[in-house]
Amino acid sequence: MKVLVIEDEAELREIVKDSLVKEGYIVETAYDFRSALDKVSVYNYDCILLDIMLPGGSGLEVLDLLKKEGKSDNVIIISAKDSLDDKLRGLELGADDYLTKPFHIAELNARIKAVLRRKQQDGKNTLDMGNIVLDLNERSLSIAGELVALNRKEFDILHYFLLNKNRLVSKNALAEHVWGDNTDQADNLDFIYSQIKNLRKKFLTKQADVDFEAVYGIGYKLVEK
Repeated sequence: MKVLVIEDEAELREIVKDSLVKEGYIVETAYDFRSALDKVSVYNYDCILLDIMLPGGSGLEVLDLLKKEGKSDNVIIISAKDSLDDKLRGLELGADDYLTKPFHIAELNARIKAVLRRKQQDGKNTLDMGNIVLDLNERSLSIAGELVALNRKEFDILHYFLLNKNRLVSKNALAEHVWGDNTDQADNLDFIYSQIKNLRKKFLTKQADVDFEAVYGIGYKLVEK
């Protein structure tokens, strides 16, 4: 995944860049209005972090250009200006999210992952595999057309696996996605096994043609039978 960080404050720009590189992203940076325009005019990015106050111009002008090119839906505005007008204008121009400085890097990472998940879904309100359909608006699951009750964690887990069909999902990655920063307070990851076990039971009862394939000591894959 490729991320562009448009930020004039050098120290913050480097902190954000280093953090995202550690997360496995390819990161490019721009420090002023002109360099930002040069980047977004030529290259495509999976996510853009955009400061509003830039030397030489406004980040909102950059966002306006992105909107005209149909590329504004993966933008997170980062700005020290906690202004409702700026926020509304940015969202009107198609920005996906708005984060006010100062912010925690963990919060920024969570926002980026949310943008990328929505991008992966390509605007769809449902995710499906085999005979199961997950409705993201209603937060509901149907198996072969029959509604199946899920608790919040079960929904979040299944959502994550449907975004990663047939891919190995590690226990740590799953825990971080579903439980966030509270994961490091847990003595072990047995709670993941418990939630997966509950989902498997529901799959079996309703004859779902998908199942979780365990990879010992690492995690799980969601696969079709």
